[in-house]
Parts: sequence; C-alpha cells; structure tokens
Amino acid sequence: MKNKSNYYKAAALLLSTGLLFGCTNKSDSTNESTGTKAAAGSAAVEEVSTLLSKTVTYDQDDLYSDWKSENPTTIELKGNDAEFDSTAAVLFQENVLTIKAGGVYVISGQLDNGQIVVDAEDKNTVRLVLNGVEVTSSDGPALHVTRAEKTTISLEEGTENKLTDGANYTNVTDEEANAAIFSKDDLTINGTGKLIVTGNHNDGITGKDDLKITGGDIQIKAVDDGLIGRDLLAVKEGTLTIDAGGDGMKSSNDKDASKGNIALEGGTFNITAGNDGVQAEKTLAIADGDYTISSGGGSPETVAVNNEMMRGPGMNSAAETTATTEDAESGKGLKAAVELAIGGGTFNIDSADDAVHSNDNLLIAGGDMTIASGDDGIHGDTSVTTKGGSITITKGYEGIEGQNITIDDGTIHVTTSDDGINVGGGNDGSGMDMQSSSKSSDQMLTINGGMIYVNAQGDGLDSNGSIKMTGGTVLVNGPTNNGNGSLDYNGSFYLTGGFLIAAGSSGMVQASSEESTQNGILMTYPETQAAGTIIHLQDSDGKSIATFAPAKDYQAVYITSPELKKDSSYTLYSGGTSTGKAADGLYTDGDYKDGTKVVEFTISDSVTWLNESGVTTASTGHGGAGGFGDGDGTRPERGNMTDMFSNLDDETKAKVQSIMEQERAGTITREEAQTQLAELGVEFPGKPQ
Repeated sequence: MKNKSNYYKAAALLLSTGLLFGCTNKSDSTNESTGTKAAAGSAAVEEVSTLLSKTVTYDQDDLYSDWKSENPTTIELKGNDAEFDSTAAVLFQENVLTIKAGGVYVISGQLDNGQIVVDAEDKNTVRLVLNGVEVTSSDGPALHVTRAEKTTISLEEGTENKLTDGANYTNVTDEEANAAIFSKDDLTINGTGKLIVTGNHNDGITGKDDLKITGGDIQIKAVDDGLIGRDLLAVKEGTLTIDAGGDGMKSSNDKDASKGNIALEGGTFNITAGNDGVQAEKTLAIADGDYTISSGGGSPETVAVNNEMMRGPGMNSAAETTATTEDAESGKGLKAAVELAIGGGTFNIDSADDAVHSNDNLLIAGGDMTIASGDDGIHGDTSVTTKGGSITITKGYEGIEGQNITIDDGTIHVTTSDDGINVGGGNDGSGMDMQSSSKSSDQMLTINGGMIYVNAQGDGLDSNGSIKMTGGTVLVNGPTNNGNGSLDYNGSFYLTGGFLIAAGSSGMVQASSEESTQNGILMTYPETQAAGTIIHLQDSDGKSIATFAPAKDYQAVYITSPELKKDSSYTLYSGGTSTGKAADGLYTDGDYKDGTKVVEFTISDSVTWLNESGVTTASTGHGGAGGFGDGDGTRPERGNMTDMFSNLDDETKAKVQSIMEQERAGTITREEAQTQLAELGVEFPGKPQ
C-alpha cells in the first residue's frame, strides 16, 4: 500500500496551497459538463481580475483628459532657452527647466544638452503635457522628478516626443538617478502620442514608487533595464516597444512584502531583453494584452539533450552544480519571484531560459501562448495550475515543470528535448538544472481535464511523486530511447477517468497503478513500429475505442478509456487507414480499414498487459507499473536507484554514469553495459535484452 500512501500525502499538500492557486476542480467524474468546465475557467479568470484589482487602482489623474480647459502653463523650448509666462512656477537656469509647483504644463520644442526637472514643493499633481518635445541631456536624466506628490506625463495626440540621457552622469546630486526618465515619486504616463526614450547611461524609465501607464506609444532603448516601477509597475493600455540590455520590464522592491508587483491589464508589448522580459519581485498578474518577448538572446536553434541516464545521489551534472548558486543573468520571458497569474492575452515568447516562470505558484486561467525556450516552457517552483487557455511549446528542454502540477482545463501542446510534463523541481529547479528540494511523496501531477499533447525525447509524463487522472484527453508521443518512458512515476498512478494514449519505447514502460478504477491496456510489440503506423482498438461489436497514429517510432503503447470494460473482449489492430478526421494523430469519426489484427483479448484487470501472443503477466516492480522492459511484454523490476549508488565513491559513480550514458545513447548494448557495471560491482537495474 506504499503507492496509496504517496498519493494521499501529495493530495494533502495540494489542499494546503494558497487561496489563489488552490481552487482546483476536485471532481473525480469523467462526465463533467462543458458548462461546468467553462464556469470553472471563468472563475479562474475572475481570480486573476480580483488579484489585479487588489494590486492596482487608477484615479482620475492617471487617465488622459483635455488639458485646454485646465488653465495650463505653456512652455516653449528653444535650444538653449525656454519661453514661458514669468508668473508661472517655473525656473530656467543653465539649460535646466525646473517645475516648482503642481499644475498643468504644456511643453513643446527642443532643449539641447539640458534637463526638465520636477521639484514641486506642494501636494498637487504635476502634469507635463508633451506636445512635441525633444530633450537631450549629456550628464543626467532628460526628465528628473526629484520631488512631487505625483507626476503625470501626457502624450499629446499626433506628436512625437524624444527624451535622451547621457552615458555618464557627472553633474547629478541624486545618486539614485539612473534613467533617461527618473522619478523618485509616483509617475503615470497617458495619452495617445509617441514617446521615444533612449537610456544611454543605464535604464530607460524608472519610477521609485508606483509607475503606471494608461496609454501612449512608448519606445524605449536602454543599455540596462527598459521600464522599472520599484513598488508597482502597472499597464492598463498603450503600445510598448522595449529594447533593453538588461530586463525589459521590472519591479524591484524586495523589502516590503506588499510591494514589488507588476499588473498588466492590456496593451501591446514588443520586448527584446538581454535578461528577463518581464520580471516581478513579488506578483506578476496579467489579465490581457498582446506580448511578443525575446529574452536572453532567445532560444537556441537546438535545445541540448541531457544524456545522463539516471543519476543517483551526488551524481549531478556540471550544470546542476553551478545551478545551486543564484543565476545573476536570468533570461526568462515572464518571471515572478512569488506568484504569477495569467487570465488572458496573446503571448509569443522566445527565451534562453524558462519562458514563463514563478519561484512559487503559477496559474494560467486563459490566454493563447506560443513558446520557444532554451530550458522549461513553463515552470513553477511550488505549483503550476492550468484552468484554461491554449499553450503551445514548440521547443524546450522540459515543457511544464513544477513540484505540483494540476491541469483542470486548457489545450496544451508540448514538444521537448527531455520530459514533456515533469513533476520535480523545487527551489528554481528548472529543467536541465533541476535539483529537487522536496520529497517525492509530496509531488503530484493531477489531470482533471483539458487536451494535452506531448512529443518528448525524454519521459512524456514524468512525476518524481505520483500521478492522478480524473478526466481530460492526453496523447503522448515518445520517447524512442529505452532510457525513458512515455509514462514515468515513482509513487502511484491513480486513474479514475479520462482518455490517455501513451506510445513510446518499451525499456521503461509503465501503466496506471492496479488500484485505478478505470481499465487500460499496455501492448508491447516484439519490434519497433514506425512513426505514423496506426494503432486501432475496437470492441467485439466493431465499435472504435481508439484510432491513433503516433508521431514517433514506438514499441509499447498504453491506452485507457472509460469505454474499456472488465470481462469484455477487444481487438487491437496495426497499420491500415482511417477516413476520419485526425487531430494530433487521433482520429475521430470515419471508418478504419485494411489494418492487421495483432491480438484479441478480454480485459480482466485494471491494466491488461499484452504482447502478440495475447494477455501476459507483469511483475509488480516500480509502483506496480514496470521497469526496464525486455520487448516481450514482461517487466523486470526497476530496482532502487538510490540504493544502487549510495555506497559508491566519486570515481566509481563517474564510471557508472559514463556506462549508462553510453547504453542510453546506443553506443553499447544493454548486455555490454551490464557486464561493465558488474566489473565495478554494480548490478544493472534490469535484465539485458
């Protein structure tokens, strides 16, 4: 009963997850109505909206209004001079225009080698209407807010405004100043005009308190970070184009638990960043918007494959060794140090590191994502929950990774060089740099609904703990090497509903646990079947249960469906054609014909193990679900990898690792690997083929 214990421990952990991320569907029924799912998805989107409303509020000063009726002060810049009413609260000295009180100031013209400074002594909002302005500063910010209750920059319709700072700040008494637009207090940008900001010294636009954007076409080029709101960075509307050597958009307050947040309600974002695209020190909440993000130079053309077969304690790769230190040059797309919640929007992310990342919890309730990553597509150190939306990961090391992953709804397509969906991780344990800090019994992959398609070179669905499935449709293609499995778990796989086909190699094949209430079959073929060779399963009346064409070569396939009944007869076919409509290799409707009958059988257990001779037996090794296969439908026990490595010295561990890598890569046979390991006094975890 060890497997059940692991499952219930993981379930208990999930129930204790934070409020925002704990509202998962607890139904075990496979007949959940579309209306119920839609309601759950809408509720999740509402959760994100609620989070946003708690994070940011907008007042009248944040929104654009017609300045002509607000008794404005008009200022015209004239190269090395400025013209304004002598009674205005304005000073001009040594090419520095200083605003000394709240009010509306309409500024136009050009200021050469000068600055606009806001130093308002009263408690009123300073509103700067940029009406065709160009300011270039050689030794400090072009616009410097040193003191003000609040400053608003309004971009007048049809105007282009340029603010550029100098590379060296030689004449600035404010040591914090580091951006072309720098404000020590609250700052808002609104309007419909264009603002072009060039940060030659460091950052583009920095607000030391709250920075809000409710409109405008804002273009930023900065040697370091593009847009920073220390306490809060919020965007309601607008178009932002950012080219930053550091982070694209950022909140940076790491001292106050309630601050350091980013709230994005809408807008169009085109971000190219040397480091992270969008990085929140605390919470990152996104309700809507159109995002195109390239971070860290983008994903490599080919994502590296970790060829280390199975490592025991102490056998970490060089990447894992260096990953234990804080990564100073992070190249993530969307990143939150605490919570990340997405309710909608369109995302096209190309990242060197994780595309979507949270150091704690991550919720996706909606939106349309297309992701290319050099590491994980989506990663949450503590949890990842999807309740809707569309996610397409075109490449990555691992697709979705977290200590706990719950999929309630959504359409997910994952193509990876290693695991498709991986429950592991821990403290920033991303992908190839993963170093789990949690117990496997506390880790769970839960699938309650949605459509999931996986094409993986590593494990398809991988859990260092357990798996629970109550609904949804899952299609797994791969792996093709025998060192991985289409399903891989260390605890139990408790299955009560849903439709799952997992086709891949036979070396590490697993099925659901015996205590599952829904039936399934696992067929092992004597030889590898070519990609595209149809698998067709039908009942004794000729009714189709599944017709599927795997995208990769396969030697074993696991199929489970609510339509598989105990004591009923079925026939498995191979090859042939279907007139049905195919989506992700799964055929619906239509007729199947011209296939070859492989085996006819009767279901007697929750998992019926098959080969071409019929029903076969299976050992109760790894979780009652398999180990290194032998290509004949039987499954020797996987063995305990921890025990295998626990008494080895470092030199022997390295030799063992090299041998297992060679076997996995196919440069030596399994029998040769077994012989070489035996010479080292190590028993190979499985029988040679």
